Amino acid sequence: MTDQSAAGDPLVDLHCEAHTYPDGTVGMHEVDFQVYPDEVVALVGGNGAGKSTLMEHLNATLVPDDGELVVDGTPITEENKSHARKQVGFVFQDADTQLVAPTVLDDVLFGLQNYGVPADEAQERAREALATVDASHLEDRIPHYLSGGEKRLVGLAGVLVLEPSVIVLDEPLAGLDPDRSRLVADRITQIHEEGISVVLSTHDLEFAAEVADRICVMHDGNVIGEGTPREVFYDPELLAKANLHPPSAVRVARDAGLGTETQPVTEAELVELLTGSESGRTATSHADGHRTD
Repeated sequence: MTDQSAAGDPLVDLHCEAHTYPDGTVGMHEVDFQVYPDEVVALVGGNGAGKSTLMEHLNATLVPDDGELVVDGTPITEENKSHARKQVGFVFQDADTQLVAPTVLDDVLFGLQNYGVPADEAQERAREALATVDASHLEDRIPHYLSGGEKRLVGLAGVLVLEPSVIVLDEPLAGLDPDRSRLVADRITQIHEEGISVVLSTHDLEFAAEVADRICVMHDGNVIGEGTPREVFYDPELLAKANLHPPSAVRVARDAGLGTETQPVTEAELVELLTGSESGRTATSHADGHRTD
């Protein structure tokens, strides 16, 4: 599995021996999880695996019963939770939970106002954040009437405006049609390219294979394995333990006996492998056809 030690100090370092909900349900146990600079981490696992619980610990929305959260080298306590929430922006699956203002621009401004940013500077930064996610045209709209994809983008802008070092997204494609899913996925890739690390949870392993540098597999409240997409998605025992099926590109490559060395994990990689193999067979066929004895 991937060794992150060469990546330097983590931006977020979570050690959680246990987190139990008030009803006695154990949400997470014996978890060590780090987020490093310049990476996209995808959490995958079935319903109830602990993905959302883990992510809500990353900005101190939840705190371990026994453990510690360190953000940018600062141990997080009850007194400085605001540091975690500024450095680790959280975009919830239900975007309505974080859209609270009468217009989109007001909503993106909200966090800056809470931090006492002057009005002119706040408006400029809010408009820049909306432009980053291609949502400038929504500035005067009422958040309640936006589509699911538009709400997700506005929620993302509301987090970006605080200039976090890490953005956490809970099921960012949930409930979106293919066009809106592609738009949100493109914005996530763009944000990462601008130097912000991303942690996301998803049931869509095709999406995880496409965007993630590191995959963490969760089951029964714990991280049971992690690595690059190739390391994880070509590990049938690990996937079986978490009741997961690999992306379609992996299944096709295995069923066809292809890619034992290249191990495609995305559709584009599979197409490249197949077209390359076809070119090779065609060239061999032509050579055989013109061979003389």
